[in-house]
Amino acid sequence: MELAVGSTNPVKVDAVASALERYEPTVTAVSVDSGVAEQPRSVEATITGAENRARRALEVTASRSDRTDEYTFGVGLEGGVARFDATAGLYLIMWAAVTDSDQVGRGAGPSLRLPDHVAARVEAGEELGPVMDDFLGAEGVAENEGAAGMLTGGLTDRTRALREAVACAFGPFVTPYYE
Repeated sequence: MELAVGSTNPVKVDAVASALERYEPTVTAVSVDSGVAEQPRSVEATITGAENRARRALEVTASRSDRTDEYTFGVGLEGGVARFDATAGLYLIMWAAVTDSDQVGRGAGPSLRLPDHVAARVEAGEELGPVMDDFLGAEGVAENEGAAGMLTGGLTDRTRALREAVACAFGPFVTPYYE
């Protein structure tokens, strides 16, 4: 299985590789634009970013003249924030999209309520990654355990959360139940 991932973030690449390890995938990171804001602020924008990344990763790898492998799937992962009608607070959300250029599979990872003081800064226009770095006095939280890891005390982390989204998005491609 040859996969083009629409990101060079090592956490996203690792999430894809680990979600599909039983298929012994070859995973190639491709830098592509999500086509949405750096910090998507709705479910719709987050899904759109994931879909754009998946399509664009597959397109970029298909057009490479030095390509030796046939890429089977493009995979896009996007993190965003959103509010939900049924509950209070601003939530970190994660979505994955997978395409073989004919169809698109989509899946979500867990949603995690952000602390109010973090949410206030994000809603004021800041991006979650730098806010978390500042809040925790750390650097590169988004490329390590992520907000998911820090805000759950390590019960989950960004890689595991994104891996679940990838696994869910691949359902239509690895089972016959969607036919």
